[in-house]
Amino acid sequence: MTRKQRRTFNAEFKLQVVQMIREQGLSVIEVCRDLKLGETAVRRWLAQADEEAAGRPGIGKPLTAEQQRIRQLEPENKQLRGDVDILKKASAFFAREPL
Repeated sequence: MTRKQRRTFNAEFKLQVVQMIREQGLSVIEVCRDLKLGETAVRRWLAQADEEAAGRPGIGKPLTAEQQRIRQLEPENKQLRGDVDILKKASAFFAREPL
């Protein structure tokens, strides 16, 4: 018995599907049937697009370039904040010590 290979879709394709539903007024079921997509996946893409439009990161892989960049910068921002905290503590420590 052979397994059906799982298909993957890039963010651009997902956004096009979301736009078809939102801007062209097509139903989720119509789009799924025409493009041979799973309804659950498309509804998840719609929810992700809504979250990103509201400025929240959402639950899946980011769809928009802006959200992709934000997710990339968040760990760097966290690291830099930690570095600043350490430097503040070191500065305060050395400022207290007499020479």
